[in-house]
Amino acid sequence: LCVFLTAFFANKVEHESKHCNGKGFQRLGSSAFDRVYTANQNCGLAYPTFLAVLWCAGLLCSQAPAAFAGLMYLFVRQKYFVGYLGERTQSTPGYLFGKRIILFLFLMSMAGILNYCLIFFFGSDFEMYIKTITSAISPLLLIP
Repeated sequence: LCVFLTAFFANKVEHESKHCNGKGFQRLGSSAFDRVYTANQNCGLAYPTFLAVLWCAGLLCSQAPAAFAGLMYLFVRQKYFVGYLGERTQSTPGYLFGKRIILFLFLMSMAGILNYCLIFFFGSDFEMYIKTITSAISPLLLIP
């Protein structure tokens, strides 16, 4: 799904570039092209971080809430991209929502690492508690 979204963004950049000049990727400072290109770059720069925390959260904590948060993040990035094509203030809700999802995935990763440390040093396993908490909190990601 991430690949299709990236291809969609790249297609939008190409379309806007050809629409502005008709000469491929040579741009003359078109405002529409600049917005599309910047939105594409912002989304592309955020994907490595997203993939890293998604992988860690799913591996170290719980797969179902991590997968749900990952799908939500992809929808939010689409909202951010489309909002960026309009006024810059339209992209702010998507950006803030995406930050919250990344924070949730990061906290899931940290909870999983903490659980492995507790198992290693003290022999206490809190995996079921962590999975229950993350499963209960993940639907709260839907609240804007």
